[in-house]
Amino acid sequence: MGPMSPMTSPSAPLGPDGRLLFATRALRMFSYGFLSVVLVLYLAGLGFSEGRIGLLLTLTLAGDVLVSLWITLHADRLGRRRMLILGSALMLMAGVPFALSGDFTVLVLAATVGVISPSGNEVGPFLAIEQAALSQVLPEARRTGVFAWYHLAGAFATALGALAGGWTAQALQAAGLSPVASYRALVYAYAAMGLVLAGLFTGVSGAVEAPPSSVVAGRLGLHASRGVVFRLSALFSLDAFAGGFVIQSLVAYWFHRRFGVEPGLLGSIFFAANLLAGLSALYAVRLAAKIGLIRTMVFTHIPSNVLLILVPLMPNLPLAIGVLLLRFSISQMDVPTRQAYTMQAVAPDERSAAAGVTGIARTTGAAISPVLAGPMFALPALAGLPFFLAGGLKLLYDLLLYRSFKASDAGAPEK
Repeated sequence: MGPMSPMTSPSAPLGPDGRLLFATRALRMFSYGFLSVVLVLYLAGLGFSEGRIGLLLTLTLAGDVLVSLWITLHADRLGRRRMLILGSALMLMAGVPFALSGDFTVLVLAATVGVISPSGNEVGPFLAIEQAALSQVLPEARRTGVFAWYHLAGAFATALGALAGGWTAQALQAAGLSPVASYRALVYAYAAMGLVLAGLFTGVSGAVEAPPSSVVAGRLGLHASRGVVFRLSALFSLDAFAGGFVIQSLVAYWFHRRFGVEPGLLGSIFFAANLLAGLSALYAVRLAAKIGLIRTMVFTHIPSNVLLILVPLMPNLPLAIGVLLLRFSISQMDVPTRQAYTMQAVAPDERSAAAGVTGIARTTGAAISPVLAGPMFALPALAGLPFFLAGGLKLLYDLLLYRSFKASDAGAPEK
């Protein structure tokens, strides 16, 4: 590989706001990572069936849709910094009841109102608002590269969180705590991270706020870009619906049930997986400069989905881990390119709303599938079916995305 272009260089100045947003992204994703590895194990330890766990995960994501929709659609008008602080408070509101109560109704209410990540991926209003804020303080030429490093920071933090969560739970159990008590300690730590993030977001400056607009925003905070945002949202929702069958907490549970994998090794598996996923984003920047954003999204996503289908077909643990890691090494190359394409396609005063609408479309899609996947994971004969459904639907998404937007890509580098 040759030297990095300025667009992809991590040393190019971000400014104080950019550095702070990178730091908050890393801390948040660390907490998502360590909780997602043990979340389903924790719920199973509380005595919930796989069906109830799937329902709870679905309601968790569904509640996140409603909360995130309101916050992101009002962020440009009420203040991006203010809404980021509110999102942090909602992490606390979810974590504390999850740690204190084993009542299903209480957990449903907490998950619906608060922010909690069963997938290890972004949930809540943070990503949409931070994307808009970064776009505000960066020139367009650097956007894809910075988004790639932003994604890498989050992926590496998620990886470290998964490693720390799995081995911390195992160490606590070795010290004499019950499995449920060890998992509960991580839930408390997740809630505490909400407080830390709220304090950090108070340091964001007014430079990240949306510029005044003379255009009256239409439905959902959009005006000129409404059509393209709705088309992207429909496609992203299909992709996320497929991904919801294999969110990280469910895949960790599958490895635990299928091969008897302990929390420490689960943490190590998803440490490697998320690290590979983050590194792949950097290669996506170079590839997008050569073949375009849409082609990069599609041409890297297709083989990763074939590998996803192959995971449950592996006869032993080493092969299953190997295929999963190979899949993760290319599975996230579409993330920075997808984010950059969305920001490129809309006006500056629509960015928070556009990122919010597309992000919420993804969360909506992902919210439906866990309730369907839970009962499948409970039956050994059907435990591989979520992988097949996820991979097949994602392949359909790739084909539809390419058909719909290939003309706007034209195989040319981003301008």
